[in-house]
Amino acid sequence: MAGLIIIAAVAFLLLIFLLAAVKVAREYERGVVFRLGRLLDPPKGPGLFLLIPVIDRMVKVDLRTITLNIPPQEVITRDNVPVRVTAVAYFRIVEPKSAIVQVENFMVATSQIAQTTLRSVLGQHLLDELLSERDKINAILQEIIDEATSPWGIKVSIVEVKDVEIPGSMQRAMARQAEAERERRAKVINAEGEFQASERLKDAANVMAETPIALQLRYLQTMLELGASQATTIVFPAPIDLFRPFIEAGDRRRRSDGDGVAETPADV
Repeated sequence: MAGLIIIAAVAFLLLIFLLAAVKVAREYERGVVFRLGRLLDPPKGPGLFLLIPVIDRMVKVDLRTITLNIPPQEVITRDNVPVRVTAVAYFRIVEPKSAIVQVENFMVATSQIAQTTLRSVLGQHLLDELLSERDKINAILQEIIDEATSPWGIKVSIVEVKDVEIPGSMQRAMARQAEAERERRAKVINAEGEFQASERLKDAANVMAETPIALQLRYLQTMLELGASQATTIVFPAPIDLFRPFIEAGDRRRRSDGDGVAETPADV
């Protein structure tokens, strides 16, 4: 009976030993193992591997991309405008042993680096640049944060400025500025249209001055357009130049008739 108890106890201890020794790491996980305090290289996984209980200690590291929400930061831009900025960073661990050995807590360290970099970079830009050149600022932030976290085995792939909160007084001032800019553009476009129209009218006047018949044709076309309207009374000016060819033709005929009458007595 005592022998059976001993065998059962040994089997139980062996089972506990196996459960403590056998470890499984998923495809996106790596196990950083310390044996009596010394780092074992390379990291374990993925798959099944064995550890020595009590002697070995393992820290699992996730290799998937991590989304880091950067807390809202109060920033003063280069043109002394206070803004509140929120951002997000995407990074992943490329060297598991460095992420565990080189820094105490890589999540906290990366978050602090991102916050200080965000305040520093945005403080060097104008408000207009912050609003219109978002892609350029994102690239600068990504490069600086990635360089700072590289010794920790971290690769920062994307940094995006999500939202920029502007004070209400500044929003009203920007709205007035945008409205004034739209009015200026409208006036410039209207002036350019008037100038082009005057140029075309000048060209048309020159053509009509060189070819009087063109003025008559244009006048007749205008009369045709007025005749098509539903108005019962139409008043239109009649420039004397329009009838000048007819008047000159009448004068020539009268002179011709006068010459003929004068020559009749002489012939008789």
